[in-house]
Amino acid sequence: MLLSWNYRQTEAICTVPIMGVGPRMNKFYIETFGCQMNVHDSEKVIGTLVGKGYSQVETPDEADLVLYNTCSIRDRAEQKVFNRLNDFKKRSKDKVIGVLGCVAQQEGEKIFDRAPYVSLVAGSASYNQFPQMLVQLEAGNRRVTGLSLDTEDTFEVPYTRRDNPHKAFLTIIEGCNKSCAYCVVPMTRGPERSRASAGVLEEARQLVLNGYSEITLLGQNVNSYMDPSDAGLDFAKLLRRMGEVEGLKRVRFTTSHPRDFVKEIVDAVDENPVLCNHIHLPVQSGSTTVLDRMQRLYTRDEYMRRIEWMKNAKRNIAITSDIIVGFPGETDEEFAQTLHLLDEVQYDAIFAFKYSQRPNTPALQYKDHMSEEEKGSRLGVVQEHQRQIQIPRNASYIGNVEEVIVDGYNKATQQWLGKNTQNKTISFSHPVIPGSGGDGSTIEGSYLKVRVTRSGPSSLGGEAVV
Repeated sequence: MLLSWNYRQTEAICTVPIMGVGPRMNKFYIETFGCQMNVHDSEKVIGTLVGKGYSQVETPDEADLVLYNTCSIRDRAEQKVFNRLNDFKKRSKDKVIGVLGCVAQQEGEKIFDRAPYVSLVAGSASYNQFPQMLVQLEAGNRRVTGLSLDTEDTFEVPYTRRDNPHKAFLTIIEGCNKSCAYCVVPMTRGPERSRASAGVLEEARQLVLNGYSEITLLGQNVNSYMDPSDAGLDFAKLLRRMGEVEGLKRVRFTTSHPRDFVKEIVDAVDENPVLCNHIHLPVQSGSTTVLDRMQRLYTRDEYMRRIEWMKNAKRNIAITSDIIVGFPGETDEEFAQTLHLLDEVQYDAIFAFKYSQRPNTPALQYKDHMSEEEKGSRLGVVQEHQRQIQIPRNASYIGNVEEVIVDGYNKATQQWLGKNTQNKTISFSHPVIPGSGGDGSTIEGSYLKVRVTRSGPSSLGGEAVV
């Protein structure tokens, strides 16, 4: 059974002396780049380190062990990691430095040549072997690797340090079996491996017992989940079972692939309010010809059929997406089709990116690569186009009473922040002000009703209904 630890439990672990941990390596710093999968991977690494007697510090200067958990989806993210390593090398004397995650898996042992002060290179498939790697580092080995993708494991670890005491990530599937022409994930994360549904549901129940009320199911293609056990649940059936976990108030999931997105998923969300009415369904382009070159395995019409399922649902499902501009060969007409798709779908929000060349991907061999200036221009057009869509969409919420889970307090604005089930951020006023009475009062983690009184392109504002 996978155990999940909250702050109080990890603090208790820190006080236990662990034999074999040398005085030179007892404090660690970790910095995370990239997606929610990487954030959760870092929680696993942190849990392992804390379980071994290490303590986490706030800056690399305080640490004996410095770890960078990396992302290689876009070149900019990858370069940021190496820039950070170069900035830090002057201060790296007597420190052990490790590179984790997708860049580690992609570049492998070449990182030792590019950054000889690095002692550990480990991909995400090796995190369940992290204790053994620590032993090697503690013994003085300065060229430790964990790069094998030859595993059926889903990389769970005995302890996971969760940084949010109310919301938790839960990995249900690792890797990717798709072959998108621009993407390195199959090479850095390996093939798809799903966790047995019994383990997923048991971990969810344990999370609820530990005080978590919202769980986000994670996977590179989360809706490709297929239970390897005799229960044989597909993703829609797993969602229904998650919605039945006693005490769980909200279930989210990300990221879905349109090819594996079936109507039963929408039906499950429609029928159970525990399943949040927000679906992130990346389209990448509004042009079928571009989608074909991207090897996305669906057409524009097939994607729009899935949008229609959501638009016809009983609940008001918020829809968000990813867009790539400037893919090799993208014509003015193909780009215009993406803008037309935005108008047709009326997304609640998008994440838009410039195409980035990635090593060992088919798109590298394509002709007609666009200049960075042109890609940047198209990105700006898409972002402004979507902004104009979001302004009236968010304004339509004014007057609504929304239930939010309170995420925190903004001292600058003296407003609380929370999210509704559609994943929309709402800032709101409330009589409780943290620490105003010297008692550290907080409503963080609670569920409140908020009346929306104002809106902007990316957020909503209002007042708590007290």
